[in-house]
Amino acid sequence: MKFPKINAIAITSLALFLFACDSGSPSPTGTLSISITDAPVDTADKVVVEFTGVEIKPANVGAITFDFTDRCLSDPASCQIDLLSLTNGLSAQLLNAEIVPAGKYNWLRLLVNAEKNVKDSYIVINGKEFELRIPSGAESGLKLNRGFVVPVAGEANFTIDFDLRKSVHDPVGSSDYILRPTLRIVDNTETGTLSGSIDTSFFSGGGCNGAVYVFDGSVITPDDEDGEGYGPDPITSALVNDDGVYNYQVAFLSEGDYLIAFTCDALADDPTVDDDSTTVSFHSWATVTISAGHHTIYNFQP
Repeated sequence: MKFPKINAIAITSLALFLFACDSGSPSPTGTLSISITDAPVDTADKVVVEFTGVEIKPANVGAITFDFTDRCLSDPASCQIDLLSLTNGLSAQLLNAEIVPAGKYNWLRLLVNAEKNVKDSYIVINGKEFELRIPSGAESGLKLNRGFVVPVAGEANFTIDFDLRKSVHDPVGSSDYILRPTLRIVDNTETGTLSGSIDTSFFSGGGCNGAVYVFDGSVITPDDEDGEGYGPDPITSALVNDDGVYNYQVAFLSEGDYLIAFTCDALADDPTVDDDSTTVSFHSWATVTISAGHHTIYNFQP
């Protein structure tokens, strides 16, 4: 899925960049591309978020906004993206080589619609649709406080990974679901991919809800998804696919070392609770090295 170019940059901010008042010379520019992808959740059929724009903050002047509002009003479906369709290396492009001032940026914000009693962002579970609330999402968007650089006459190309396993919450006593996104941004020029198979013996007894968790390389032993304060959380995960053989795929990994671990207890893992080893256990794990632009294969064996 790809959004067309939308040149709705704030005029005042753009003018500060494009014209140097003392000389009249144009300031240097580069291009910026932003895509989104998803580390899947295993309890939903769809997780649809309505994106209305992207905002970026240069280090020295006001924010620049790319506004999708008019397009969303005329064609709502074009802005409503099912994040669950963006797994196994797939992504949707929000910005495509937009010309922006070169230099340092302080943060990036995804603008979304999550109005109550309006079908904008929603989740489908067992075929039933529920409203998806994003606290303060309509007012402040989804902000990533990580700086980045747009090179002079070059391209900055980033992918934002939604970890839905840690992001979707079912509050007690409410008919709505809450999305508190756990976001990871990576530079596409510095990423590689990982995939492999899972030995069939892990599934022979039945009842295995398989997933592969990916941890930062400094982790010694794997842990469940449990939020901050309980132990190391995976930076992303991948559900195991059954295409005649059991396999997994993880994309958009920055180069470096990672601990990867296979569990049959993905469905039992509550991301808000520190589950013990009787609830979530890992059957096999290993350290792999990811190199930019390369594909790494690791097959899990008993």
